[in-house]
Amino acid sequence: MPEQAEGTAGVPTREVRDLLRRRREQIAQRWADEPLFRAVFTLSRDEAVEAGKAVVDALAQVADTARVEDPDAAGFTAVREQLSRMGAARSRSGLSTTQVSSELAALRPPVENLLVADLPEDTPAEHVRDCVSTLSVLMGTLRVVVMQTALSEGQALIDRQRLQLLEVATPVIKLWDGIVAVPLIGTLDSARSQVVMETLLESIVEQQARYAILDITGVPTVDSLVAQHLMKTVAAARLMGAECIVSGIRPAIAQTMVHLGLDLGTVVTRASLADALGYVLHQLGVGIVTPGTNGAVAR
Repeated sequence: MPEQAEGTAGVPTREVRDLLRRRREQIAQRWADEPLFRAVFTLSRDEAVEAGKAVVDALAQVADTARVEDPDAAGFTAVREQLSRMGAARSRSGLSTTQVSSELAALRPPVENLLVADLPEDTPAEHVRDCVSTLSVLMGTLRVVVMQTALSEGQALIDRQRLQLLEVATPVIKLWDGIVAVPLIGTLDSARSQVVMETLLESIVEQQARYAILDITGVPTVDSLVAQHLMKTVAAARLMGAECIVSGIRPAIAQTMVHLGLDLGTVVTRASLADALGYVLHQLGVGIVTPGTNGAVAR
């Protein structure tokens, strides 16, 4: 045990630790009626009580190491995932971060009442204050752990959803046997450009495509980094055995590429998606037949 816990300064910490272990059942029973536990564990009160016991055990372990101010204390490891699920569940139900924090703060009074009641009547007031202060710090650290974990989980969820949206916003369309196209709409950034490259290359393999059309008609502008990503996509497609045609380059994008000094000599470009498809069909030897006047047929 740390030196602090062995000395006089560690006495309040030991008092809190012993209380948590001694009153584990009572604390868990009282917590089961608090909004945080009651609203999350709606199917069974026993489940809420067991969850409460797990948290009490974690707090006792943290107090045992005298690291009541440390959110990274090993005691929190066992319940961190459970606490994050609880915080996330309350957030999904419409509660703000402040409201979730308030529900966590409501867990302290039941424990504090038991702590004060268990201390001998002749306990000096200063010692009582020290014990209550130690408990307050420990419960405050618990709030920090829950909020940190919940925010981290929330950010991870946002990142996953963002990637899913990027994939949905980057469809690969099979136009003809051996021809795929990626019509891009909206702003391109480095992350989306990377998704475009990965999605296109995967489709080239799946469809055994010989030609890939990258249509950027719906992209208003690109920066220098994105322009380089597009060029790398063309080069990567070529390495996969497919010729990549870029169509719909706007004047502003063309100027950006020229100012960057990008070598477009080996890249096939067309004004529109229709022009690009016509070029590819011609390369495949497919004739395009259109009705002429007076029933004549022009090729």
